[in-house]
Amino acid sequence: MAKNNVLDALIPREDFEVEDDVSGTTRNVATIGARDLEFESFFFSALRKPDFQRETSEWDEKRIVSLVESFISGDLIPAVILWRSATSYTFVIDGAHRLSALSAWINDDYGDGLISKQFYDGVIPQEQIDAAEKTRKAIRRNIGSYSDYKLALRSPEKVVPHIAEKAKSLGALAIQVQWVEGDSRKAESSFFKINQQAASIDKTELELLKIRRKPTGIATRAILRSGKGHKYWSSYSEAVQENIQQLAEEINQITFQPSLVNPIKTLDLPIGGKIFSAQGQSLILELVNKTNNIEKSQELEDDVSGDKTVNCLKQCLKVVRRINSVHPSSLGLHPVVYFYSKDGRHKPASFWAAVDFVQKLEASNRFNDFCDVRSDFEEFIQKYDYIVQQIVRKHRIASAAYPFISSMYLMLVDLLKQSYTVDEIPDRIKASSDFSYIALGDDVAEEISSRDFSRERKSAIFIRDALAGTALCSLCGGYLHKNSITIDHVVRREDGGLGNIENGRLAHPYCNSTYKC
Repeated sequence: MAKNNVLDALIPREDFEVEDDVSGTTRNVATIGARDLEFESFFFSALRKPDFQRETSEWDEKRIVSLVESFISGDLIPAVILWRSATSYTFVIDGAHRLSALSAWINDDYGDGLISKQFYDGVIPQEQIDAAEKTRKAIRRNIGSYSDYKLALRSPEKVVPHIAEKAKSLGALAIQVQWVEGDSRKAESSFFKINQQAASIDKTELELLKIRRKPTGIATRAILRSGKGHKYWSSYSEAVQENIQQLAEEINQITFQPSLVNPIKTLDLPIGGKIFSAQGQSLILELVNKTNNIEKSQELEDDVSGDKTVNCLKQCLKVVRRINSVHPSSLGLHPVVYFYSKDGRHKPASFWAAVDFVQKLEASNRFNDFCDVRSDFEEFIQKYDYIVQQIVRKHRIASAAYPFISSMYLMLVDLLKQSYTVDEIPDRIKASSDFSYIALGDDVAEEISSRDFSRERKSAIFIRDALAGTALCSLCGGYLHKNSITIDHVVRREDGGLGNIENGRLAHPYCNSTYKC
């Protein structure tokens, strides 16, 4: 079940270390009631998450329904832990998911409401809208909307009996609060101690927390949300902020649009798969690191001006444009051919391998060599896709396997340039010491007992038939994807060629702008 990334907007982030000259003392509340979490309440308006807090994205609709149901029924809910800064912001040290889930119900905002629209500058991804509506329907079916409970206070006859009954005690229900005393250093220490003792933090999420002020960390978060949402780069000049947002938006657009929907019924698939998935963050972080030749982000200096983040994003954009875009440098690698299995599953190892492969081709000035053999290259990686699968299994995880896939791609170009046929190459690859473990022959047959088509088999059938009818580049013979098509003059314009239909043909941007020259 998909995680509900949509809760992240409900409690905004703020820098722990922001300090104001605030005199006087404030009495800390002991409990938080439903009224306190209404959008226009004084308490809710001052509620913040630390800027290094991981995204509020671990709960699906079932956990949200369960939390709200427990609250309404008066069941025990663990206390939340808060800390008040000198700015009078109230920071959530522990319990962000609990408060976000409850405030989502109270404000009818599961990622597509007023709060979220303001947070994301009015641009809500379709995946987020779908997840929000799924949660809203589950809430209405199992609990009822908060507005119905408020209506029951004045007009109980207008709501169903169980809502009218529970609404009577809603005002007396509250979540207990514990407070952290001390300065921002004490609060930050408490946050990490508590959060690492509870639900373990995902490895990539923990890495992003540690590099939150490094250029790679800022660039990753910017790409993840297409330059929208909480602006981790807000301390930079307006010009730098705008630059970061524009670059991140284009990278996100090239890598993750349109949204991936299963079963697959179109070849217009995102090269990076689903952004809101378990692998979304790790895919982007590895993309940023790889395109900038960075092995350990934690060893980088903090980016004080934002210039390093901009350069980081520019390098990343250069590579993703090269992979699949209308930019003149684009090879237009077809997503289905390079980044998806035959049954429509996105392959992160193949994505990172393509990034590495493209960078190595550029470093060795071998793009034309690749174009020379591209048609056979693509036939091979489809026909013998099980070789890539074996490489991934050998190295256990995608991030460890992709350099070897990239090396195999380079070997493939060399062998094809030496005039080996597609079917002769598997033996040559196995003969290499790096790939001697490869077992030739894809003998794994799936046993089918059901009369119904699974989602994966539906995708496989569509991909098989749709790819067979896909247009090819007139210059290199490789598959064309709709995001990377140009119209080439058969007779060049400088040679008197006209812009008539008979003089036009389809080509990849790179083939049109460079390869044919």
